[in-house]
Amino acid sequence: MGFALVSSIVVLTLFFRSNFGQQQDQPIPNTDGFFISEFFRQMGSNIYNISGPVCSWQGVLCDANQENVIGLMASNLGLSGSIPDNTIGKLTKLQSLDLSSNQITDLPSDFWSLGLLKSLNLSHNNISMNLPSNIGNFGSLERLDLSFNSFYGSLPDSIGSISSLQVVNLGRNRFDSTVPLGITSCHLLTSVDFSMNNFSGVLPDGFGSSFPNLKRLNLAGNEIIGKGSDFVKLESLTYLNVSENLFQGSVVEIFQEPLEVVDLSGNHFEGHISQLNFGSRLVYLDLSDNEISGDFFANLSRTRNLKHLNLAKNRFLEQRLINVDSLRGLEYLNLSDTNLIGRVSDEISSLTHLKTLDLSRNHLTGKIPLLSLKTLKNLDLSFNNLTGEIPISVLKKLPWMERFNFSYNNLTLCDSGFSLETVQSAFIGSLNSCPIAANPNLLKAKSHSHKGLELALVLTVSIVFLLGVLLFCAFGCRKKTQMWVVKQDSYKEEQVMSGPFSFQTDSTTWVADVKVATLVPVVIFEKPLLNFTFSDLLSATSNFDRGTLLAEGRFGPVYRGFLPGGIHVAVKVLVHGSTMTDQEAARELEYLGRIKHPNLVPLTGYCLAGEQRIAIYDYMENGNLHNLLHDLPLGVRTTEDWSSDTWEVDANNDNGIQNAGSEGLLTTWQFRHKVALGTARALAFLHHGCSPPIIHRDVKASSVYLDYNLEPRLSDFGLSKIFGNDLEDEITRGSRGYIPPEFVNQDGSSSPYVITPKSDVYGFGVILFELITGKKPVDDEYPDDSFSKDANLVSWVRGLVRKNRGSEIIDPKIRETGAEGQMVEALKIGYLCTADLPAKRPRMQQVVGLLKDLEQL
Repeated sequence: MGFALVSSIVVLTLFFRSNFGQQQDQPIPNTDGFFISEFFRQMGSNIYNISGPVCSWQGVLCDANQENVIGLMASNLGLSGSIPDNTIGKLTKLQSLDLSSNQITDLPSDFWSLGLLKSLNLSHNNISMNLPSNIGNFGSLERLDLSFNSFYGSLPDSIGSISSLQVVNLGRNRFDSTVPLGITSCHLLTSVDFSMNNFSGVLPDGFGSSFPNLKRLNLAGNEIIGKGSDFVKLESLTYLNVSENLFQGSVVEIFQEPLEVVDLSGNHFEGHISQLNFGSRLVYLDLSDNEISGDFFANLSRTRNLKHLNLAKNRFLEQRLINVDSLRGLEYLNLSDTNLIGRVSDEISSLTHLKTLDLSRNHLTGKIPLLSLKTLKNLDLSFNNLTGEIPISVLKKLPWMERFNFSYNNLTLCDSGFSLETVQSAFIGSLNSCPIAANPNLLKAKSHSHKGLELALVLTVSIVFLLGVLLFCAFGCRKKTQMWVVKQDSYKEEQVMSGPFSFQTDSTTWVADVKVATLVPVVIFEKPLLNFTFSDLLSATSNFDRGTLLAEGRFGPVYRGFLPGGIHVAVKVLVHGSTMTDQEAARELEYLGRIKHPNLVPLTGYCLAGEQRIAIYDYMENGNLHNLLHDLPLGVRTTEDWSSDTWEVDANNDNGIQNAGSEGLLTTWQFRHKVALGTARALAFLHHGCSPPIIHRDVKASSVYLDYNLEPRLSDFGLSKIFGNDLEDEITRGSRGYIPPEFVNQDGSSSPYVITPKSDVYGFGVILFELITGKKPVDDEYPDDSFSKDANLVSWVRGLVRKNRGSEIIDPKIRETGAEGQMVEALKIGYLCTADLPAKRPRMQQVVGLLKDLEQL
């Protein structure tokens, strides 16, 4: 853009100078030429020194009589600041105006008097203002483009008075109202783009029947609530994007024969995919991250023009990867997490145009099939049960790919030549080592006469060592088995005794007032027919033994356990008690169990054991963000650290975190950005997707976990409501380093400020600072800090961001990843989130949009 800007200025400057530069005639005052020259002069353009008839100026279009300016094209000329009064607004005959791709910040009051405008393009500027109701004055307007600005507030209902409007683009702004009813009066609309704003609420009644000519509709990245039937009467529609909203209900009514592009991802649509009418014109289809079911291959036979297909993260039936014959034109195929089973047929090699193939997180078996590698740029086969060696043809192609991942399979990697960083990021998990005879590099030692003797010696030592390991394992396993039997016996003896049961941790003693353990039920939401009881919890946690204790958090201790059937869980005991009755607590826990989002740690079940409320969660295999970021060694357990023992992969490594593959992951900004975006989506869902909204109240890095698939998940949402008000005040104002300033008085005492979603936004901002700087919120080194007596991460970062020195504080681990511009912009997002006044902090849905925008930089 910078080169284009300079080029445009130079061309225009030379044009004006070569044609009129030596003339002395100046535009006559109060003429169109005068108003335009004043506009350029006051907007800082260096081409304002122009002369000659205005109708001869480049970018100016006049009427047939060469008397009035009817068009002005001034795109990408470096114009900056507010448009002055008595300039553009005085061009009374103006019909077409293009001021796009400048740095305009505001519009004058007389701008809205341009009643003859038919086309207005102000896109890609810095305009930050409410759009006034005066926009209704543009009664002749046919095309309106305000995209990529910072318009905020409500979209005026007066837009409905522009009955001639055909194309409207408001994308990438900050509108935060409902879609106004007035828009349904614009019956001539052919293209509508409201994407990446904060529109909320339901669509106006009659939305679908109001636009018989509408071909393109983009509502992506908002908070709009709706259903498939909202679009059923849009019979001319060819492009539909409602991704990342709150649509739900049946998806069946949406699909029509004219549709070419459909993106419904990131909603709550459901329905059976076999009932969908995929027309023959369909080119782009994204149904990912919904609740759609069925057998998807059975209904794609007509889509022979399809180039992009994404069905990831739905509720499909188990099915095999077949019938790709009708999809030969595909360039992008994402079937991750779609319940695929069996082998991948070599028929997939017929997809000769593929650029991206993602079959990750399924149950695929067998060897990696033949692939068409001519165009392939992205390949993800991770989290399956694939076996055998990675084909040589694939290995040779990998260095020229943009992205690849084979992690968590049972593959064999021989003589790869890849760097350690690449192996840790793309081949982590169950990767088998190569047999010595199959790896020629291992035999490329310097040749000498004792080569055979050395090999025999190595084999002998290896065999002796292997026997020793086997003997050690035999005795060790026997010892562990005996210890387990003892613990099981002791628990069986105890469970038939009268309660209460008492358990001691490092810092407290808690009591379950249970007389007979087998009579106290444990509710598991998705397995209601399993008759688990408190005795199963005793067995799962070895009688709540200290050896299964993972952490002692603010709510109480957390234990690791395996329920019958191999269900791996984290058991959180809410030892502080509750003022709720059992019925009220059960009702609240049942409600929390229904809250599902890909970036939330799901509540699996619960148990009411006397006064103790026990919450049961899915176990998070890859630890929490606090431990990962700050490289805590083994044995260090911070608040809510459920999984410090999961790093025990190599007893000789002092930092077991590295063995989990996080060392490679956390040295990439892409992964840290993914963690930030996932956490932001979780909070946006709690704040804007739940009714009533849920305020987390204690957002911090140790509340963010990485699941088996290395997806970020936020924990502990909604628990504070189970406790009484006094305890809620005590434990839910946040943790040290994450407490918003409105909760702290000048003397350091607690403030009675009412908790709002904006307190969660502050905590997220601190996490974002941690991800970018690698520093802890408190008690860390903050170089050259001179911004606060009580140095902490927030004051340090905010002080440097204000001085435009953000690039100096980027974590050295990620500084060289080639995305410094994105990281500096992310610091600015954190700066907004940690504003002193809650009203100045953005909403989490806005934060999601800002973080997604970073990917475009």
